[in-house]
Amino acid sequence: PWGQRYPAIGQNWRRAWGEVIPFFAFPDDVRRIIYTTNAIEALNSKLRRAVRARGHFPSDEAATKLLYLILNRSEKEWKMPPREWTMAKAQFAVIFGERFIRAMAA
Repeated sequence: PWGQRYPAIGQNWRRAWGEVIPFFAFPDDVRRIIYTTNAIEALNSKLRRAVRARGHFPSDEAATKLLYLILNRSEKEWKMPPREWTMAKAQFAVIFGERFIRAMAA
C-alpha cells in the first residue's frame, strides 16, 4: 500500500533497507522518541526566520554573529526533554547497556 500511495518513499526505503529495518527492532517507546523529536527542524526554522527577518547582511561576519546569538539563546531554552525521553532512556540502557551509560555520563 505505501509503495502505491507514496512511490518516492517506497523507493527510498527499498534503497536504504539495511538502515530502515534496524529502526523497527527498537521498542515502541524508543521509536516514538526518535521520530517525534524534531529539535533539528525547530532549530533550522529559528535560524531561517532570523535570517529572513534581517533580509541582508553587510558581511559574512555579521551573519555568523546573528546565527551564533540564535544558537546560544536556543541552547539556553532547551531545558525540558520530551516526556517520552525517560521511557526511551530506560529502553536504551537495556539495549545498549554500559555503552549508553558511558555516553550519558560524558
